[in-house]
Amino acid sequence: MPLSTRSYSARWAAVAAVTVLATAVAGCSSGKTGKGGTDAKGGTPSASASASAPSGSIPVGPGPQSAYTVQRQPAPGTCHFRYTADKQPLPDPTCTPGATNPKVTPQTLKTTICQSGYTKGIRPPVSITGREKTANAKSYGYTGSPHDAEYDHLISLQLGGDPNDPRNLWVEPPSPGHKPGAGPNNPKDGVENKLKAAICSGKADLGKAQQAIAHDWTTALSSLGLKE
Repeated sequence: MPLSTRSYSARWAAVAAVTVLATAVAGCSSGKTGKGGTDAKGGTPSASASASAPSGSIPVGPGPQSAYTVQRQPAPGTCHFRYTADKQPLPDPTCTPGATNPKVTPQTLKTTICQSGYTKGIRPPVSITGREKTANAKSYGYTGSPHDAEYDHLISLQLGGDPNDPRNLWVEPPSPGHKPGAGPNNPKDGVENKLKAAICSGKADLGKAQQAIAHDWTTALSSLGLKE
């Protein structure tokens, strides 16, 4: 066989071998994704969203910080209040799904939320939350008196909520029966106190309590079989 013919055949044999190898590799890797994930929009996750809980559970926030910074809030008008049948306010589940403090686990209860003074030591200063509250009011389209609304942790600090994750904070409008100018009236606080007592006494599971308060604070106690 002439040299040129042998070279031509050798080249085609090499091409065929590479094609077979590439097909085999593609078949082995089908259905897998790389480790360097991006969010649904194709960008890298934000700092507050990078530590996320397993699918179907509450997001995990960054936890307590030595120095807090003002967190960006949802765009104005993109969040919407919900209300129960008796007109108690609930947050938008997309804007405010809640976020937990990774330092609070069933194993650390005695040294975190069940220890006196813990929440005071991790609470962001008003110089931070005041600015966030103003922006979040625009997110929710809240036009009432800022004095009468509470910038509230959906999962409170005493239940292991993240201190400053924007997914865990919302401008909570007054409950029914509120007197204008009297400041926040938040019956949700009483529910949180009872849930904390139940957790620390072993009568309620931490994770289930967090799920219950994030879903609907007005039914959180009853859903866990606790007295109202």
